[in-house]
Amino acid sequence: MQAQDKKLFTLEDLNFGGTNYRNMRPESRFTEWWGDELIHLDVEEVSIINKVKGDEKSLFTLFDINQWAGLTGADMLRSVLNVEFPYADKPYVLVNNGKKRMLVDFKARKLVWSQENDGSLEWNAASKADAYLDGGNLFVRTADGKTTQLSTDGSREIVYGQSVHRNEFGIEKGTFWSEDGRKLAFYRMDQSMVEDYPQVDLFQREAKHAPDKYPMAGMTSHKVTIGIYDIDSQKTIYLNAGDPTDRYFTNIQWSPDGKSIYLFELNRDQNNCTLDEYSAETGEKLRTLYTEKDDKYVEPLHPVSFLPWDSQKFLMWSQKDGFMHLYVGNATGDISLRQLTKGNFVVDEILGFCTKTKSVIIKSNELNPLQMNIWSVNIETGKRTLLDNGKGVHRGSLSESGLYVSDTYSEPTVPRNIDILSTTKNKQVRYLTSRNPWDGYQVPEFLNGSIKAADGVTDLYWRMVRPADFDPNKKYPTVVYVYGGPHAHNVDASWNWASRSWDTYMAQKGYIVFILDNRGSENRGKEFEQVTFRHLGQEEMKDQMCGVNYLKSLPYVDADRLGVHGWSFGGFMTISLITNYPDVFKVGVAGGPVIDWQWYEVMYGERYMDTPQTNPEGYKQTSLLDKAKNLKGRLLIITGMNDATVVPQNCLMFLNACAEVGTQPDFFAYPGEEHNMRGHKSVHLHEKITRYFEDFLK
Repeated sequence: MQAQDKKLFTLEDLNFGGTNYRNMRPESRFTEWWGDELIHLDVEEVSIINKVKGDEKSLFTLFDINQWAGLTGADMLRSVLNVEFPYADKPYVLVNNGKKRMLVDFKARKLVWSQENDGSLEWNAASKADAYLDGGNLFVRTADGKTTQLSTDGSREIVYGQSVHRNEFGIEKGTFWSEDGRKLAFYRMDQSMVEDYPQVDLFQREAKHAPDKYPMAGMTSHKVTIGIYDIDSQKTIYLNAGDPTDRYFTNIQWSPDGKSIYLFELNRDQNNCTLDEYSAETGEKLRTLYTEKDDKYVEPLHPVSFLPWDSQKFLMWSQKDGFMHLYVGNATGDISLRQLTKGNFVVDEILGFCTKTKSVIIKSNELNPLQMNIWSVNIETGKRTLLDNGKGVHRGSLSESGLYVSDTYSEPTVPRNIDILSTTKNKQVRYLTSRNPWDGYQVPEFLNGSIKAADGVTDLYWRMVRPADFDPNKKYPTVVYVYGGPHAHNVDASWNWASRSWDTYMAQKGYIVFILDNRGSENRGKEFEQVTFRHLGQEEMKDQMCGVNYLKSLPYVDADRLGVHGWSFGGFMTISLITNYPDVFKVGVAGGPVIDWQWYEVMYGERYMDTPQTNPEGYKQTSLLDKAKNLKGRLLIITGMNDATVVPQNCLMFLNACAEVGTQPDFFAYPGEEHNMRGHKSVHLHEKITRYFEDFLK
């Protein structure tokens, strides 16, 4: 098929809010482990997968479950995609119809247990107890349906059982069951002292005040305490951690016997972190097991993980040697740490443990900074054994015993495969080979390479997307897409070098799109990440300009038609670049941009910038308000009017600064939308971004 005969992409095909987006993604499978049996979940049917051959056979259907559970009418399940198999030794499937959670014995073909689940936060399989919210207050519902109210003062200002510290430090939830499900640890957050940010609900006859608690850098933050409820004694205690003012409590973990709570405590400066043990019976602090300090910041992101075969030993994460690695600690007696993994690479995830080999199964980028591969690491010897094919970017799910991994991965030219790996044998069984969903379309060229950072030493990796009919003798308008901030990267060895769908759309319209991961982004070690400390955007811009210089060296890049686009931190970078280098970039589109870090939230902002009071020079240097006068090119700023992450005050004050000095940015706002546009509005957003470049860059 000739290129001109192939189909063109639309945003309905490429954008995640598009009507045809689902069909344009590589085929995948939803899977769940039942002990060591791998289960395939689909809308109408659940099947068991043969780990030797990779084929499957039906276990039960949606019709079966509805019939066995006695569900009719509006109570019927509409899908079995989200069922779970909580017991390795029982043929029970956990289903949820929004009103009740139910255990169905799919061998006996009958309902064996059910429980109300309104407001559920977290359910424990061992005790079948449920933590839930009602009217802002926290309750526990036991397996027999009895409920206990744990709080009475829950409100917008006193928050129970939910994420705290604005989801920083790896916090994703606010309730934590002990292993046996008899005790519940939970967060209580008092944010009554935090200033309200005046969000507005426009979707009323008269717009209404809809305030959001938003602690800005250098201002008063909330206070967090940790409670423990004991089902057997029906008593609640709180950890006696002292005054919670300007302290962070994160990564809660229960001891295997349920007698202790382990957590990381961090000071507000975020440069002193301790791993502490508390009694779950009295709430008293038992001891500090570990202390880590850093001249810049320490960032605990993971709870300790106890070894299944030795309840006195645990794994702890730290990048104290320069890279994120695992250390073996002892919960009693000698609490010194032994480094388990070591090298110029980062450990990204613990998938779990294999008790047979006494190993931990991890993901790391040891083979290549752009890859993520699955390894088995022997706890005693530290020997690492590669389990996957050694290519691409992998994510895995471990079976109950740790003997098998469901490995989903892609490579630059491989859309998606799923293999079943053995953790004890060098064996990989193919379960799924996804076809290329872009067959028959005019697919652009995806390239990858590296350049040196502004320090002249560090390798930075880039991706370039060129039109399908690329002609090296032509000159192309080029857009630099940028993020550049912490805890993110844009380039890796997954399908099409991790290209965004919008890159493809722009290439189809005749643009080159260039993406560079500057220093300050993730997965490259502590020095690489911390170089931006106290002056966000400055080193990042230097690196991005190294990328621009590389582009200018290419004969097919039109240096007079350079654009830049990014969102969030990338919006901050976009405006930073177009105002600091006004003669380089002709057009920019900045979405949800931070303009001045004094308007960003405490935890993230102070980690990287300290406070406005202690780092006034850094805040002045990085603020874009004083850069408004430098704007020469066309700049479109876009925001969600109810953005609770980068509050609209940022872009509105930049618009004000531009009005005062006479520069002329453009502006578009999405009423009711938050930090990212949801649903089909995302298609509208990306068409607007595209049209802006079409109007002013092409």
